[in-house]
Amino acid sequence: MLVPEFIVQLLKPWNNFYSHSKMAETVVQSLHIGGVLMAGGLAISADRGTLRALRAPAPDRAFPMRELAAVHQWVLTGLTIVVISGLGMLTADIETFFGSWVYWTKMVLFVVLLVNGLVIVRTEAELRADPHEQSPHWARLRLRALTSIGLWFTITVLGVALVNLS
Repeated sequence: MLVPEFIVQLLKPWNNFYSHSKMAETVVQSLHIGGVLMAGGLAISADRGTLRALRAPAPDRAFPMRELAAVHQWVLTGLTIVVISGLGMLTADIETFFGSWVYWTKMVLFVVLLVNGLVIVRTEAELRADPHEQSPHWARLRLRALTSIGLWFTITVLGVALVNLS
């Protein structure tokens, strides 16, 4: 895919600044990696806690479920940092990334990750309303936790591939 020339020209000042400033590149990339570490680390930890809690009887899951709900704001903060810094990197080299199948695969999986997170939040709400042992929402929560872990690792691998293959 080719980027329209007017977009390339619009982003030219940022491209020039970013590509000639090791400090700008370092700050933006550090924010991106830090955001991934924050959001992904907390999300994977929460997913692991969820999987462990699901082995316990339903009445014993209340505290782990409160802990899971408490982590969402931190994950969203990390994701916000990831999006802002990712846009900084994208717009600094739009011609490279715009035409990359690795980039677009990563972006599609990132959207899937966000949707999965939304389903987790909704499932938690359903479980607060109906926490009995036979609730089908427990199985959905388990599937979504496993999906989250897989998506975080896949997106991370694609991020490394994007740097090395572009």
